[in-house]
Amino acid sequence: MKNSAAHVANINRLLRNTKSEVAVDYIRSDPIGLSIVTNKITLQSDLQIIGQYMKKSENINELQVEEPRLPQSKSYLKIIGIPYYPNSKSQECLNSSDVEAILKQNQIFDDIKLTSRPRIIKVSPKLDMSIIWIDIWDIQSGSKAKCLINHCFNIGKYIATVRGANMNPGIPQCKNCWKWCHVTFSCRIQGSKCVKCNGPHKSKNHHEFRWCCKANEKTNPSHLETKKGEPFPHSFKCSNCRGDHQADSNQCPFWRHHFNREWQQKKYTEICENRIKSICSMKSGKQKI
Repeated sequence: MKNSAAHVANINRLLRNTKSEVAVDYIRSDPIGLSIVTNKITLQSDLQIIGQYMKKSENINELQVEEPRLPQSKSYLKIIGIPYYPNSKSQECLNSSDVEAILKQNQIFDDIKLTSRPRIIKVSPKLDMSIIWIDIWDIQSGSKAKCLINHCFNIGKYIATVRGANMNPGIPQCKNCWKWCHVTFSCRIQGSKCVKCNGPHKSKNHHEFRWCCKANEKTNPSHLETKKGEPFPHSFKCSNCRGDHQADSNQCPFWRHHFNREWQQKKYTEICENRIKSICSMKSGKQKI
């Protein structure tokens, strides 16, 4: 930016006139805009002064000047006190769209922008209350999160409370066997599993090794070969829930509960027990024959 030193002096004079303790150290130009470095964290009133000056400066198109903002970071919050089944007459559980609508209806979230969609888990299998995790854009001092923490708001007859939270990336999914609850480098199986079919090959080699991609004239109707690069005409098989999708699909119930370790562990236990029962029934059937 031309005449940066003069712009710094002019902005500092305007700030002093309002008895602000903030002073501009220097201005730096980068591909996404201008970075104005100050000696202290600026208030909203300071930002307005800087923004008005920049819009009135020569050689700057006012229409191209966006509202100045502080460097952003993420803050992590959770909301408690909202039922997991919002409609007592229905078993439809709370979803991300419901939460976003709730936040828009409450004035304490007017200046809050989410960095991602809310995540909901059930408190426990025996309780019908939920915990909602939200990540918000904040300034580096975390002032927006501090204003929200311990605030309460009404949801129908319920009172919800905002609490502070740590970053919660969720339950890891292994990229080797595609099971949940452990990371890839701690996987204990030998070799790799395919995310598409759970076959004993890497996912990138699914086309070469899986029978469903090869031609088979004996079937009725005959099965044509899936050529490399073409979309797969057949459905996949999830290694976790046995559904017709890839193991890392967001359609999988395991993915939808990837913030609920208790649910996943309980589900894996059920699957293991059902598998043992199936094997035992097959063995007893063979013995009778």
